[in-house]
Amino acid sequence: MTWASGPAEPTLADRVLGGWSGRIAGNMLGKPVERGDYWTRDRIDRYLRATGALPLADYLPEPPPGAPGFELRPEWPQCVRGRISGSCRDDDVDYAILGLHLLETHGFGFTTEQVGTLWLLRLPYLQTFTAERAAYRNLAAGLKPPLTATYDNPHQEWIGALIRADVFGWTSPGDPRRAAALARRDAVLSHTGDGVYGAMWAAALIAAAFTAHGVRDAIEAALVRIPASSRLARTVRHAVALHEAGVSWSGALDELERETSGLHWIHVVPNAAVITAGLLYGEGDFTRTITLTVRGGLDTDSNGATAGSVAGVLCGASRIPRRWTDPLEDRVRSAVFGFDGVRIGELAERTVRLAGVG
Repeated sequence: MTWASGPAEPTLADRVLGGWSGRIAGNMLGKPVERGDYWTRDRIDRYLRATGALPLADYLPEPPPGAPGFELRPEWPQCVRGRISGSCRDDDVDYAILGLHLLETHGFGFTTEQVGTLWLLRLPYLQTFTAERAAYRNLAAGLKPPLTATYDNPHQEWIGALIRADVFGWTSPGDPRRAAALARRDAVLSHTGDGVYGAMWAAALIAAAFTAHGVRDAIEAALVRIPASSRLARTVRHAVALHEAGVSWSGALDELERETSGLHWIHVVPNAAVITAGLLYGEGDFTRTITLTVRGGLDTDSNGATAGSVAGVLCGASRIPRRWTDPLEDRVRSAVFGFDGVRIGELAERTVRLAGVG
């Protein structure tokens, strides 16, 4: 079902719940194959063919018995079809929860220093990765932003800040400018350059999705919020141009892969390209959007989560096929202190309250 085909315009509450549900479902879809240097696009599709799951239209199937060359992540038994009982823990969801708690605790005038303090209070160190772990270590050593992002941190332009951005979009419906500003204040704790622009772009994209006429409009509104000369903006525009020119999804990803060659598979720029392609070639269909995004490879769980959040806002929770949401059982596992086992519906309700007063 497309987000243009429902019987009525989704309400704000339905769109916010769609964002949370889409993020969690997209994350769960991509988690078993999250390792971009091993799970290439070709390997993912070979796995799907071997399991009779191509075209992909549901969570990933279990690995075929005795088939070498398909090493899923250790968490796979919790996030393949038929085995899911609530969402498994993942940092892509932890940061959305932590961002909600940040806004509830400090309001929309929060400081970057308050973000860091909340990390130390609520987030276990060993559940942080790449740039976030470097920033956490710097915080514990007494450093202050922006030095927390730059000292001994080789991951400053990776995808971490982008995956933290959703809540700033969900609480700024129709206001991509404010969403981007909030995301920037959070992102500079751990990132610089395109790493920060990625967070601003994602937050603005989600905020724009509440009122956009479609995904292309939301992407264009988000691009306005980041420097046009940045590598991130140029790559996203290239993805849009390839789609407009009628290049196939796989052909577009081939071209974008050549353009971003040399960048790490967790770098924000190639992943933003995969997200953009998934949204555009998803053609208004929630399932097609998240499955194409995950099949695009690289940081699959993060990309699936962001694409799912955007698509979920565009269509609303009521129009997300239930095969994606029913297995989640309306609950989330989380490493954020005090939030493990929280209901997805409760998170959405709390987010709507913030969106109404921001």
